[in-house]
Amino acid sequence: MKVFENFDLTNYNSFKIYSRCKRAFFPDSEGDIQYLFSNKKNYILLGSGHNVILSKSFYDDDFIVFNGNFSQIELAGERDIIEAQAGATMYHLSLFARDQGLTGLEIFFDIPSSLGGAVVMNAGASGEEIKDVLLKVKYLDLETMEVDEINKEEIGFQYRNSFFQRNTDKIILKASLKLEKGDKHKIQSKMDLIKEQRWKKQPRDLPNAGSVFKRPKGFYVGAMIDELKLKGMTRGGAKISEKHGGFIVNYDNATGNDILELIAEIKRRVSERFGVDLEVEQRII
Repeated sequence: MKVFENFDLTNYNSFKIYSRCKRAFFPDSEGDIQYLFSNKKNYILLGSGHNVILSKSFYDDDFIVFNGNFSQIELAGERDIIEAQAGATMYHLSLFARDQGLTGLEIFFDIPSSLGGAVVMNAGASGEEIKDVLLKVKYLDLETMEVDEINKEEIGFQYRNSFFQRNTDKIILKASLKLEKGDKHKIQSKMDLIKEQRWKKQPRDLPNAGSVFKRPKGFYVGAMIDELKLKGMTRGGAKISEKHGGFIVNYDNATGNDILELIAEIKRRVSERFGVDLEVEQRII
């Protein structure tokens, strides 16, 4: 396990916000994680750094980071089941599945997330979600300090929500995914098409953390922001993307506060015009 003092988190969040933390721990095993939480409980967990907003320039806190570590991926006993540690990225998982001739993860090829984060948020797109391929999750219960398992049916998945988001004292260690046999060339073609379609619609040229808001019932966030003519609005170094109004980008050394101010202004204007209370999808730390 690697440990760093006064750690720079800039390259560990997709907004590229400059921020530091007191200490950062990079565990390599379940034993490392159990050891850390046996000493104290109040760590801040950071996965791949996507879908998060770092609101402070300095955290007098210890972070546990899953980024480039705790990321083993392997086939289980059956050839259509993949088991992976929480730090594995959905990108690498989708490539692993393709190489094994397994279909079901193509939609995640271009969704930046760790496996743990994807399960917590029930990540997905175009009508497909991680719950569709999940079998079970192994986790550390901080209340008992015991390692336990939970089946998909018990997780209570909702739109961008799950048991793990509602129970933050349960730390995901590993997940099992059930896929289907497929043709490698067809799998790759679908992945390429998904990437092409997303890059046409989404701002990939500037740092961002994906869709800022959850989609409210009966509305589309991008369409509401278009109607309000908010594209291009800035607060400090943060800007509403001209390419897709549902995204905020860091175009000039934005701080977390810049992004939060812009979010507050969007919420205020959408509420006034449409009577809709937008819910932030991204995790604010």
